[in-house]
Amino acid sequence: MPDLILHNYPNSPFAEKVRLILGYKGLDWHSVQIPRVMPKPDLMPLTGGYRKTPVMQIGADVFCDSSCIVRELERRHPDTTLFPADSHGIATMIGAWADRTFFFDAVGVVFGTLASMVPNDLREDRMRFSGGMIDIDRYQREQTQLRSQLRAHLFWVERALEDGRRYVLGTTPTWADFCLYHPVWMVQRRVPELGAANDMPRTLAWFERMTAFGHGRPVELDAKEALSIAQAAAPAAIKLGHPELPEGFSVGAAVTVAADDYGKDPVAGTLVAANAQHIVIRRSDPAVGEVNVHFPRAGFVLSKAA
Repeated sequence: MPDLILHNYPNSPFAEKVRLILGYKGLDWHSVQIPRVMPKPDLMPLTGGYRKTPVMQIGADVFCDSSCIVRELERRHPDTTLFPADSHGIATMIGAWADRTFFFDAVGVVFGTLASMVPNDLREDRMRFSGGMIDIDRYQREQTQLRSQLRAHLFWVERALEDGRRYVLGTTPTWADFCLYHPVWMVQRRVPELGAANDMPRTLAWFERMTAFGHGRPVELDAKEALSIAQAAAPAAIKLGHPELPEGFSVGAAVTVAADDYGKDPVAGTLVAANAQHIVIRRSDPAVGEVNVHFPRAGFVLSKAA
């Protein structure tokens, strides 16, 4: 039985990034299908309120955000690495730009182009979820600017490949490629009629090479079974190098963690550990018992509980 459980839905770009990484690493994993809008009754007991997609579960440990997920996958399955020698810093920086700036321009182009077909439940959910950032009516009005911005970012990818390299940092794929992939995937999959990258042959060839990694070996798992797996397990021992607690915080303190951009629903628990890259809190729910919930340090706000 695979240890890895990915809570995801098919059209999620960030879930597609993680599914592709699972394919690149050639892993067996369980797929739990979650709703694309709230409520998400079988996810909330695990995350305590965090609702972004995807979430990875391993027993009674829950990993939020793709950057946190990939660190755990690298720790467990380092042979097919996403961070070959001397690439970790630059790959992470490129990934941070792709996951925010490039991604949101892709979101604007896709939602704005398809505005008349976006269901009301999705339209309203994304507006609430993003605190007004994902405004489909605004996206529709601003299509000229958004498409121009998207083209600018796509040309950066094309230029990165202009010396004939197969991937943006060289001969093998890195975290940077997977972060760049999902905005392109979103545009190519949802609005192919725009032909946004039709005059960018290197980018299109790179996209096909990336797509060919597939999704590994997923097996569907019922959401209730995933909760039972957490209930029957105990959180794993924490193995964080270079512990680094923010000033004024201590292990055992009551805290909340929340994203700093959108989906800012705070998750409450007890601080277990932290370093410059990682935050771990412990929380309890009748449906799952005690779980450790893992977050990245960058992009998330750690606060003392009221």
